[in-house]
Amino acid sequence: MALPLVDTHCHLDFEDFGAERGAIIDRGRAQGIRWFVTIGSGRGAESADAAVALSHEHADVLATVGVHPHDASAATDAVMTAMHKLALDPRVVAIGEVGLDYHYDHSPRAVQQEAFRAFVRLAREVRKPIVIHTRSAPADTLAILREEQARDVGGVIHCFTEDEAFAKSALDLGFDISFSGIVTFKNSESLRSVAKVVPHDRLLIETDSPYLAPMPMRGKRNEPSFLPHTAKHLAGTLSLEEEQLRRLTTNNAIRRFGLDRFGATEV
Repeated sequence: MALPLVDTHCHLDFEDFGAERGAIIDRGRAQGIRWFVTIGSGRGAESADAAVALSHEHADVLATVGVHPHDASAATDAVMTAMHKLALDPRVVAIGEVGLDYHYDHSPRAVQQEAFRAFVRLAREVRKPIVIHTRSAPADTLAILREEQARDVGGVIHCFTEDEAFAKSALDLGFDISFSGIVTFKNSESLRSVAKVVPHDRLLIETDSPYLAPMPMRGKRNEPSFLPHTAKHLAGTLSLEEEQLRRLTTNNAIRRFGLDRFGATEV
C-alpha cells in the first residue's frame, strides 16, 4: 500500500462541492489522503466558520481561518474579533490563507496590506503558522512578513508560483514551499526549476481544490483525490521515488501543522 498523503490546502467548504462533499472526502481517503487541511478563507468572512465546523465533523479534517486578500475589505474590527475566537479552536492548525493579490486588486492594496498585517499579528498571538497567498506582490509580501516578525511562527507559501529568489527569502523567514497542480502543467518548467532548489524538509503539496486540477485531470473540478498526480509528477521532477516524495511531504506537513496532536505519526 502506498504511503499516505496530506492535502495541505483544499477548500472543502466551497459551493463547488455541495452535496458531494462527503463523497469527495471519501474519495480522497480512498486515494491515500490521510489528512485534509481545509482553508477557512475565500468566501468573505464565511469560510472560517464553515471550515472549523467541517473540522469538527471529520476526524481527519483540520482547519485554518482567515480572510483572503480578495475579500480584505471584509476584515473589519468585528470580523477580526471573531477570527481571534475561531483561531483559538484546537482544531485550527494555521491562520490563512491571507496575504496580497495585486493581480486582481479586488480590494484596495492599502486595505489588503492592513488586513495582512493584522492576521500576521493574530498568528503570532495564538502561536500558529500562517498560510500565505501572494500574487504579483512579491516585494510587499516579503516586506510585511519581515516587518511583522512572521518568522516567529513561520508557515507556508501556498500554491507557489514565484521565482527562486522569492523562495529563498521565504525559506529564510521560516516558510515552507507548497506546490499545487500548477507544477504539473507543461508550461511550468520555471516552477519545476524552483522546486529543485527547495530543501526536501521544507516541501509540501496541495490541491487548492476545487481549482487547479493537475495533469492529467486538468480542466476538471479539482478535489483531494487528485493529489497523487501532483505527488507523482513532482517526484519525477526531483528524481525521487514516489514513495520518497510521499514520505517527505507527509512528514513535513505533520511537523508544520502539528498534526501529531491529532494522532498523526511520521511515516
